Amino acid sequence: MRVLKLIFAWLNSFLGKARTLILNLGTAFFLIFFIALIVSGLTSIERKIDPSGRVLILNPQGIVVDQEISAGNFLASITGGGLSNQVQTRDLIELIQAVSIDDDIPAILIDFSNTSFAGPTTAINIAKELRALRDTGKRIIAFNDHLSTTSYLIASQASEVWLHPVGGLSIGGIGGMRPYQRELFENLKINFHNYSEGDFKSAVEGTTRADMSENDRLQQEAFLFPIWEEMKDIMSDGRGITPGEIQAFADNFIGIFGDSEVTNIAYAISNNIIDGTKSFPDFRQYMIENFGEDEEVEAVSFKSISFQEYADQLDDDLISDKDEIAVITVEGTIMEGNSSQGVAGADEIVKQIRSAHESQDTKAIVLRVNSGGGSVIASEMMRDELFEAKRKGIGVVVSMGDVAASGGVYISTPADYIFAEPTSITGSIGVAIAVPTFENVMDHIGINFDGVVTSSYGGWDPTQPIDEDLDRIIESSVSGVYDRFIQFVADSRSQSYDDIKAIAGGRVWIGTAAEELGLVDEIGGINEAIAHAAELSEIEGYKVEYYGQETSFEERLIGELLTITGISIQEPKIFSALDGMLKLYEAITEIQKSQVLLACEECLVNFD
Repeated sequence: MRVLKLIFAWLNSFLGKARTLILNLGTAFFLIFFIALIVSGLTSIERKIDPSGRVLILNPQGIVVDQEISAGNFLASITGGGLSNQVQTRDLIELIQAVSIDDDIPAILIDFSNTSFAGPTTAINIAKELRALRDTGKRIIAFNDHLSTTSYLIASQASEVWLHPVGGLSIGGIGGMRPYQRELFENLKINFHNYSEGDFKSAVEGTTRADMSENDRLQQEAFLFPIWEEMKDIMSDGRGITPGEIQAFADNFIGIFGDSEVTNIAYAISNNIIDGTKSFPDFRQYMIENFGEDEEVEAVSFKSISFQEYADQLDDDLISDKDEIAVITVEGTIMEGNSSQGVAGADEIVKQIRSAHESQDTKAIVLRVNSGGGSVIASEMMRDELFEAKRKGIGVVVSMGDVAASGGVYISTPADYIFAEPTSITGSIGVAIAVPTFENVMDHIGINFDGVVTSSYGGWDPTQPIDEDLDRIIESSVSGVYDRFIQFVADSRSQSYDDIKAIAGGRVWIGTAAEELGLVDEIGGINEAIAHAAELSEIEGYKVEYYGQETSFEERLIGELLTITGISIQEPKIFSALDGMLKLYEAITEIQKSQVLLACEECLVNFD
């Protein structure tokens, strides 16, 4: 073990020096580059564009999330490839709704080719908003160089859908494959000891099995197929075709390129999946003919305004009401510490909850949960603070997003009322832990351990086997957390321990099924949750206060410039690989802390 520590210590030092060099060189270059761009763009930033008669271009770049979160260390994020654009769901929805009542905007051009979503529910909600816009009579035009499952879901709500002649069209459905690595670890002589509680709890199956368990297959089929049916219904309704025609295309036409009679594009045109193809010049001319030429720009183009420019000109609501409903978003893996992209940091979330319930203006809290869980301790921290709010008479309503499972359910137990979207993924009431040990590895390479300890397990680490006594200790600890989890849910839902245990077992449920089981109270989104929170608190006039650590001005600026220029900043692959080895070692040594996880690996849906 000492040899390994020395090796990884050297790697850590090497990586640190390499990163410092890359950081210094990169920072010098980009400061010069960005200053030039900023100076050249100042006049355009100050210019206010009259939107009258202009087509709104809605082409968000990055990931659509409920709450944008800072990447953390700014310079490290841009040199390490950790900075990604974020678009808040509510901002997109508010913009689409604003366009619906704006007679100055004749049409909207949408392109979600470079947009990803936190989950299928988020994409579905955006698609439904666009369909509502189309139903007002507003013309919506979709033009893409490629369409995936999610981008087609959005595009299908347009009045017309155009694709580049050699573009890609791949409606692949949802779901996917997961690696099962038991044989790999057996070959490496690594033993994994599975202490998970719940017959359907599959979070660690990837390390302990060589294939998918029947229980995991059963539960994934139970929520994947209904979500896919909902998506097909939305696509087919938007195009005036049947869900079966969408399914037939997904099953039989996976080609990507070409404009010949045998490609999927030709099939898509003949079956009204898209309207047709246009090259970039052809589409530009098409838009000029329909909406006029923009004489205010040098290059020949149609009259348009970006969604960022349009959003900047929207009037803010002047709300004078003092009473507030606090909306706090838990997005990503629940862990201790501060929040970052993909991580809901307990320290950060607890501060937000405390700030809300310490404000005299806060009358209710809406907890928007979009997380598959994570750390037990971190979940406990959030749960405790929510109960502190309730002790002050502040109502708590939970709104489940794409996924609110395992730890996401755990932190929802203080709620007075729970809403879930129809396609929300929830449940996974169970505990997952798999402990690797390396005694066979050590034996194979000729390392033996001996020493003096003052207690039975004072010198134990993963390089040694787990004996019967330690096995019982770990098993008892995990079982205790599982029982505690079930009791929390039972108390929250006014059901018995046995009733909840009967439907627990780590099984995952879709929102509509969860309502039938009594795990949630009602099907609805964030707006319904806010309205119910107001009703619960017996207030009529109120304002909604969204809590969250927003991205800094610098992050926004850099992200925007990187998007404009198409530049990607990433570490050389060799550094990433070595860094991965170091993190693996750190993860292995962290096992000594004996962390138990409330995580839902099966809830992560691949749908693009």
